[in-house]
This record gives sequence, structure tokens and C-alpha cells, in this order.
Amino acid sequence: MAKYFDVHPDNPQRRVIGNVVDGIRSGDLIAYPTDSCFALGCQLGNREGMARIRAIRRLDERHHFTLVCRDFAQLGQLVHVDNDVFRAIKSATPGSYTFILPATKEVPRQLLHPRKKTVGVRIPDHTVTQALLAELDEPLLSSTLLLPDEEEPLTQGWEIKERLDHVVDAVVDSGDCGTEPTTVIDFSDGDVEIVRRGAGDTALFE
Repeated sequence: MAKYFDVHPDNPQRRVIGNVVDGIRSGDLIAYPTDSCFALGCQLGNREGMARIRAIRRLDERHHFTLVCRDFAQLGQLVHVDNDVFRAIKSATPGSYTFILPATKEVPRQLLHPRKKTVGVRIPDHTVTQALLAELDEPLLSSTLLLPDEEEPLTQGWEIKERLDHVVDAVVDSGDCGTEPTTVIDFSDGDVEIVRRGAGDTALFE
């Protein structure tokens, strides 16, 4: 049965955030709110957690997991970013964007796209997510909480608790989330490719 954490959206309780992060460090898979929609998340080296995300969402090996970062210092350790790409990403973050870029050696091999050796990264603009990342002090391995055969992500914490009670370890609820996943921008080949149009405005990249 999943633990349920009710977190204040503007002033997250430090004790509650600490309890969630203690669970993440102990191997928990969590459902948590972001600036686009709810996501599934676990610690970066948690292979079982990654396998559970794949099972819940029925993902194949080509799926790009996202490394959710607190800031550019974390992001820069995980992906190779040239000056032009840096400026483009800087103008759009924090925000509802995921960027696909060539991974550095800091990223575990099992997280990489098998052929392109890329990974998704993002810096969210969400108070609770940022509180979790600050307490964890490392990126969070994540994927949008979009269930198989459903067109829109779940938006209510209580519904996620009800439906995923036996497949996640904790649900973090800070109120309604949006229904649009992030906008995905692929910079991995040197050009800009809009892979998915979502919550982030694509005008910056067109």
C-alpha cells in the first residue's frame, strides 16, 4: 500500500519532504507533481525502480527516461551542451520542457537510448519538485505518469493513490496538476527537432 504525502504547494513542509526523500533513498518509486503533470520517479541508480516504471507504463527499451535536475549545474554533469544549445535551453528553463542530448559518462548505461546514447533532461518550475530535488541533492529518474491505453495523464493525487496503490510506494500530492506532458526538444543531432508539443511553448525553438 502506497504512502500518501499531502504537501503544501507553496511552502512544502520540510519534514514531509524529508520523509519522501528518505523513501527515495531506500528504493521507493514515487508519483509526484511537476509543472506539467504528475510523474513517476526514483533514485538514479535504482534499477528495480526503472523496471517498475517500464512495467507500469509498458515502455520499450527505446523510451527516453528523463533526469529531472535542480539546476544547470546538475544538468551539465549529465549531458553534453555546446554554447548555442546552452543559450537555447537557458532561455526556456526552468519550465515544462524535456531536452534530449548526448549523455556524459555520469549517466548509467541502462538509461541511455540504445542506439543514440542520449538521455532526456529537464529543470522543472515547480515548488514541490524543487524542494524534493534540493533535499535529494541529485537528479531524479522520471517518466510522465501516463498509463497505457490512456490519452491523458492522471491529475489527482487521490486517484493516483487509488489506482496505483500496489505498484508505487508513495504518492506526493500538492493539488491539481496539468494534463499536458512536457514539450520534448531533441538537440542530439545538432539541429532542433520538436519531438512532442506539450505544456512548454515551442515558439522559442521554431
